[in-house]
Amino acid sequence: MKENESATVEPEVRIENGEKIEIMMANENHYGYVDTILDTVKKAAKARGTGIASRTHDYILEKMKEKKGIIAFVDGVFAGFCYIETWSGKKFVANSGLIVAPEFRGRGLAKHIKRKAFELSRKRYPEAKLFGITTGLAVMKINSEIGYRPVTFSELTDDPEYWKECEHCVNFDVLSRNNYTRCLCTGMLYDPSEHKDNPEPWKKWEKGEKSEKGHWMKTFKKIISLPFAVKTHKRGTKN
Repeated sequence: MKENESATVEPEVRIENGEKIEIMMANENHYGYVDTILDTVKKAAKARGTGIASRTHDYILEKMKEKKGIIAFVDGVFAGFCYIETWSGKKFVANSGLIVAPEFRGRGLAKHIKRKAFELSRKRYPEAKLFGITTGLAVMKINSEIGYRPVTFSELTDDPEYWKECEHCVNFDVLSRNNYTRCLCTGMLYDPSEHKDNPEPWKKWEKGEKSEKGHWMKTFKKIISLPFAVKTHKRGTKN
């Protein structure tokens, strides 16, 4: 399995509405933000009433030390975090723990954090499949723009250590009752073998942000027009 554990990504810095937004790999200067990250995750789980797997202080700190964390700031204030982890002998990579502080939501920050984590994953583990499970529609949209597709859990890693992390989720009983084959989360997968014609999609985003947005608007319009088509479709037909 080809890999480059020393690969890094360049910090992203831009000004939006007079605010300085910074997205970068977490380093020793950010160790003091671990408790803030954990507190933000805890509050988000409570507010959503859905599952967000909990992480320990040492676990998040270790991701930072391994240079596997992506952290964001707005005018120097913590705004978001995400990290990557490998599974099944580095055949799979998960971009996990995506969180944005409440005061900075609704401005597309999660998308940029996710893209930076994706970039890091692809550079370090170019042959690995990227995956994730989520209940959030916004994350599903971000993943779809990158090239992920919805899959059954059977196409994801079978590494027991990954699924063990779900034990802290409020919906774990659903997953365990179904023998780890399905839950309230949707599984999503990015297979690099399916994107050989576009191995660096983040470059396309930098050049075609507006066209990507237009594409999603067209897709959304198609989705909301589906009820009529569904009513005229034969019952029992698979999507």
